[in-house]
Amino acid sequence: MVVVSRVTIIRGNGARVAVARRDHESRGQGQTTSEGCGQTVFTDDAGKGGIAAGGPGNSAESNRRSGGDLVQLITPGGDRVSNPEFDPWVQDVSDEQLAALYEDMVAIRRIDAEATALQRQGELALWPPLLGQEASQIGSARALRDDDFVFPSYRDNGVAYVRGVQPADIVKAWRGNALAGWDPYTVNVATQQIIIGAQSLHATGYAMGIQNDGADSVAVAYFGDGATSEGDVNEAMVFAASFQAPVVFICQNNHWAISEPVMLQSHIQIADRASGFGIPSMRVDGNDVLAVMAATRIAIDRARRGGGPTFIEAVTYRMGPHTTADDPTRYRDANELEDWAAKDPIERLKMLLERKGLLTDELEAAVGAKADAVAKELRAGTINMPEPQPLDVFKHVYSTPNSSLDRQQDHYARYLASFGDPAEAASEEGAR
Repeated sequence: MVVVSRVTIIRGNGARVAVARRDHESRGQGQTTSEGCGQTVFTDDAGKGGIAAGGPGNSAESNRRSGGDLVQLITPGGDRVSNPEFDPWVQDVSDEQLAALYEDMVAIRRIDAEATALQRQGELALWPPLLGQEASQIGSARALRDDDFVFPSYRDNGVAYVRGVQPADIVKAWRGNALAGWDPYTVNVATQQIIIGAQSLHATGYAMGIQNDGADSVAVAYFGDGATSEGDVNEAMVFAASFQAPVVFICQNNHWAISEPVMLQSHIQIADRASGFGIPSMRVDGNDVLAVMAATRIAIDRARRGGGPTFIEAVTYRMGPHTTADDPTRYRDANELEDWAAKDPIERLKMLLERKGLLTDELEAAVGAKADAVAKELRAGTINMPEPQPLDVFKHVYSTPNSSLDRQQDHYARYLASFGDPAEAASEEGAR
């Protein structure tokens, strides 16, 4: 009989990565480990456990400091805790970089709040708030190289921001002024995917293309806990594992798939699902920007060296509604919201900066000014955004000329012209 369980490998460089372990009980064979691995950590169905006897960190104190089965480097109270497996991956993060991460998170929270206000004021058709997920997005995005390619979901606006997408472009599609807000190839970020989980397939296909090109860049797919129940995500992991594609799957487990709680769709930790595909996984505190960054760096490094895909579950919480069309008070307990508010990702980093003596009046003023500036830019860009013209619908449908589309465009242009003045025709058509 073959029993599959979750195993965490402590690699020679101190990284901890979970892999699938097979116990061949009838033949007494041991588990298979990857090249360069050291001690092995066996975990139970709940994801809890420790390093095999005799290994470093095999103590209750070690588990407590690392947050149990959840990797944590900054506590909700702002204390920096040691984790010998993950610390080496963020030891180069300077005080200045910590402050920059804080600024990033404050800025995207302000963008998020401004976009929500714009939607309430009728300037946007819809908006998917990211409130509470700032650390998951900033910590992972700041671990990437410029030539890595990101495949985001509709909520990953913080990732788009730090990759260089302009604030007004982030909301262009949500205003209905364009099918996509930016050129993916200028910032190496694909257009946001509305179809749940579909971007995981795109990322895997792109990663297989990277293999064919012989490059060492990495594809990264972002999705939520609900997407893990979609066929697209599961199919993507099958292909990624089969071809050992250089792709990282980042699941932001925000506990709610619209109104469906995560415990309903997954009776085990989501990270444990990856082992069924033969993909190493990690489960980190998604409200801890350093833990997320460390895990992403481990996964990226593994992919660059030909080690294949990795699955990261960043455990966070969606503090706002699914979208501005949602009312979470109909299905969510207020006490749950209060509990997670105490784990706020920005507040915990702010407290760490304060403990380190870095949270000066000058820093707070600079961060506040940056947040004000991006909010002002977003509002002005949204309100003054040029309206699309009727014939713009034919743009970017095909990459090369298409006679059938040209014929349709000609027919539509003559239809508009039948109303007389082209400007009036466009105005009348838009009113319809």
